[in-house]
Amino acid sequence: MATNALPREAWNSRLTFILAATGSAVGLGNIWKFPYIAGENGGGAFVLVYLVCILLAGIPVMIAEVFMGKRTRTSPVLAVEKLAAESGQSTRWRWMAIMGVIAGMVILSYYSIVAGWALAYFPKMISGAFVAIDDAGSSALFNEHLSNPWRLLGWHSLFIIMTMAVVITGVTRGLGKAVEYLMPILFVLLLILLGFSISQGEFSHAVKYLFAFDFGSLTMDSVLAALGHAFFTLSIGMGAIMAYGSYMPEDTPIAKTVLTVAALDTCVALIAGLAIFPIVFASPAIEPGEGAGLLFISLPIAFGSMPGGIFFGALFFALVSVAAWTSSISLIEPAVSWAVDKGKATRLKAGIFLGGICWLLGIGSALSFNVYSDPWIFGLFNWFEFSDFLTSYVMLPVGGILMAIFVGHMFGKSALLESMDIEGWLFDAWRFVLRWITPDLIKIIFFLGIINIFL
Repeated sequence: MATNALPREAWNSRLTFILAATGSAVGLGNIWKFPYIAGENGGGAFVLVYLVCILLAGIPVMIAEVFMGKRTRTSPVLAVEKLAAESGQSTRWRWMAIMGVIAGMVILSYYSIVAGWALAYFPKMISGAFVAIDDAGSSALFNEHLSNPWRLLGWHSLFIIMTMAVVITGVTRGLGKAVEYLMPILFVLLLILLGFSISQGEFSHAVKYLFAFDFGSLTMDSVLAALGHAFFTLSIGMGAIMAYGSYMPEDTPIAKTVLTVAALDTCVALIAGLAIFPIVFASPAIEPGEGAGLLFISLPIAFGSMPGGIFFGALFFALVSVAAWTSSISLIEPAVSWAVDKGKATRLKAGIFLGGICWLLGIGSALSFNVYSDPWIFGLFNWFEFSDFLTSYVMLPVGGILMAIFVGHMFGKSALLESMDIEGWLFDAWRFVLRWITPDLIKIIFFLGIINIFL
């Protein structure tokens, strides 16, 4: 039977959970990284491989996380402790969840730095700073922004405050209301920008770039990129989705809801590509594979040279800021909910304290772009780079592997069936993939990622 000892707030509806989980999944990577790696690795062929990876790696672990949260109705660490005791396993499994909680806080500490860039560029765009600007001028503006540690810390502080303002307000009044408003705003902004791109950009070129089935461009690196993005885009491996699952209404089906979230996440990434790359291709001097430079150097040039581009450029950075905001909320929620469920603090006190820790960690990332930019950790990383490596290449993959093993092997079939909305061959297929395919796929990401960094 489900362990539901603690009274717990719940999302107002299944739709609120879908919006919250989609908001957690949709972040900066969806806005520029996925469209770029898709276009560079075979377009539609890459998208097909990505969807297979979503089915074999992302969705199985996401279903497992939601199951754990919904069944226990508590924070990730306490959820793992309860499920371990229920299935006769050691409560030391809780370290899997503790690692995820720490990973979320570390990610927020450096994620807020990049999100701060988007916040800063919204007023820059409105002010007309990019009207008729050239590449040298745009690069100088971006480099000048990065070179000022106080400016970076200011925007970092604002973003942390925005995130904690939502989290400390509670599940229904804070997280729930935020996603109910922010996610529709994100979708509307994305569609408006799509319309602008269709009318002003090279839309047919963008469609060909993203969807032409060029299997000749697929390499092993392409497959690994698809696998890695499929795993990380759904915010799994750090307890965020488990925490959100603990607030899920009782009558909400797990598997169907997870499939809806995965579909929405993929659609947003593809629509973002169709909104961004027509603008990119309308400016021949801009390369589509410029990473962060595409967002903060090249696209402002393109917007500054187009009719109505200043207005729509401002909307674009508003879109990026909202996407970052909805993602950041889920990064800190597992830690806050753990402190509250343990009775150690109110949500207000936990939010201020834990948000303060993320802010302090973020100071190192802010200084990594100016004062301490040289690689001083193992001779390979500055603080920002090390934080990203530790979480993306180590903590999240290991967390995903452990979650797959815990739910797939340590938890009985009857207990899983009791809480799941699928049965028969669909249930057997999900459990088989979770037990025997997903862990090995994630291990590939883990080991090859480590090898790629150090060799």
